[in-house]
Amino acid sequence: MTQQSQPKKIKWGIIGLGKIANSFATDLSTINDAELFAVASRSQEKADAFAEKHGATKAYDSYEALANDPNIDAVYIATPHALHKENAIMCLENGIAVLGEKPFAMNAEEVDAMIAKAKEKNVLLMEALWTYFLPHYQFVLNELKNKTYGNILKIESDFGFQRPYNTETRLFNKAMGGGSLLDIGIYPIFATLSTLGLPKNIEAAATFFENGTDSSCNMVFSYGNNVKAHLKSSLLEVLATEAIFYCEKATIKINTMFHMPTTVSIIIDGKEEIKDFGYSTIGYNYEAVHFNQLIREGKTESDIMTFEFSKQLIKTLDDVRGIIKLEY
Repeated sequence: MTQQSQPKKIKWGIIGLGKIANSFATDLSTINDAELFAVASRSQEKADAFAEKHGATKAYDSYEALANDPNIDAVYIATPHALHKENAIMCLENGIAVLGEKPFAMNAEEVDAMIAKAKEKNVLLMEALWTYFLPHYQFVLNELKNKTYGNILKIESDFGFQRPYNTETRLFNKAMGGGSLLDIGIYPIFATLSTLGLPKNIEAAATFFENGTDSSCNMVFSYGNNVKAHLKSSLLEVLATEAIFYCEKATIKINTMFHMPTTVSIIIDGKEEIKDFGYSTIGYNYEAVHFNQLIREGKTESDIMTFEFSKQLIKTLDDVRGIIKLEY
């Protein structure tokens, strides 16, 4: 009996070294068969500090330099939304598998271009919508798919927090895709599309900051049989940030900060059972483990976060933007 060989250690690069990149790097260190090999910023000083903090071998002062490093198997793109397409295509051109932070890009046209390039180069590409891979979310998806509590009658989901208005930051920078919809509105929309699919009709209304960036967005997605999803994103107020699925025989509630590791409540006849999933990480390791496995299996597309789903998600965001007249 031959001893099984150790799985290939996936060497990662990270482009864009902000808050989310720090979280991803922290969780990547918990995966035995992966390593953070290189990081890139527009500032050498920032790249050096990040590399030292997270134990990366290389620190580059340009994204292009990282994309040209032949040692890198996979890259996590955590730059502002407006740069996702450019950065992804640059890495795909060099044969590097790309895990691109959500939203995948600014619009459907950009996403289509990224997918076309991935197919042309036969290289793995996936949108990094980490929630899809979290155990609590997979549990809820399975309960809903199996109709454990009957059909979905209604969905309520929101995401909101308040930050001081500052156009110097990416969050409020319209040119960088800032605003509530692309940054956090994507999560309630994701919760709906991943459970009910594309809506038959969308209603939407938004408020705006003085620079034209959307400050809040209220949406109603209508499906057949009077099933509706009531969704909201806001940078003006703290919201519950839950995803609630009202079913025929129970209510399934993904509790506050539903998009990240949390608990799930099953409510039947007023009685609540809380399911805890024993998380010990920030939660980014789950998508990274999935991505590593796709690389080892020679896959070029995820069977969970498929190209088709990413296309549906960005198209829905485009549709909402069209209704509220938000242009970048």
